[in-house]
Amino acid sequence: MAFVVDLNCDMGESFGAYVMGNDEAILETITSANIACGFHAGDPTTMRRTVRLALEKNVGIGVHPGLPDLAGFGRREMAISAEEVFDLVVYQIGALAGVAKAEGGRLQHVKPHGALYNMAAVNHELSEAIAEAVYKVDPVLILFGLAGSELVKAGERIGLKVAHEVFADWTYQADGTLTSRKKPNALITDYEVAIRQIIRMVKEGKVTATDGTEVAIQADTICIHGDGKTAVEFARVIPGALEREGVRVRKIGDVLAGRC
Repeated sequence: MAFVVDLNCDMGESFGAYVMGNDEAILETITSANIACGFHAGDPTTMRRTVRLALEKNVGIGVHPGLPDLAGFGRREMAISAEEVFDLVVYQIGALAGVAKAEGGRLQHVKPHGALYNMAAVNHELSEAIAEAVYKVDPVLILFGLAGSELVKAGERIGLKVAHEVFADWTYQADGTLTSRKKPNALITDYEVAIRQIIRMVKEGKVTATDGTEVAIQADTICIHGDGKTAVEFARVIPGALEREGVRVRKIGDVLAGRC
């Protein structure tokens, strides 16, 4: 059996005088880029620069819409209605679509950021609002969501192509959700542990939760974080480790085409 998976990373998070991440180096190793659109991070100049770099590296361009919380980096939950979520997702897709078109490219996917992503993973109304926003702007776009979550289910119901996303450097709970960042065991910092988790998710469709529970999981795309101290080194290690295990790293379109 052939195993194929997409590798994505959040980027374009610098704004004004503040520089975050090493996008150019990470773009050498990934296949899909989730680009911030100014709400939780990023600004118009950073968006254009990141889109241009992604096009140069033949990396798929994705919208990374977040909550309007620059100070909290979009990681704080907000009391927000489904209508507001619809509007802010449409707004951010439109912004990056314009930048991509100006640079001679087009969008590939949409992946919500931070608290919005986690809220939509379990909230039916918010997940429906996001899926509807994506569909109404461009039904060809692929919706990324936590594997098995309300978000991917909402995308499937409305007729979008969806990508079940797993995380290389994050631990899981027994219900398939991600461990809260507030807990000390949330993130995996050991390369070998992270790689073993990835390979098992892709090849066996399973992940071990923090309490030892075996959780069934589908892995279409793997997320790595680009804002850690060792992010670049981690990003460089993963593709080679996957290839050695017989897992090919390809753009999400190729991954989903092979599963039709």
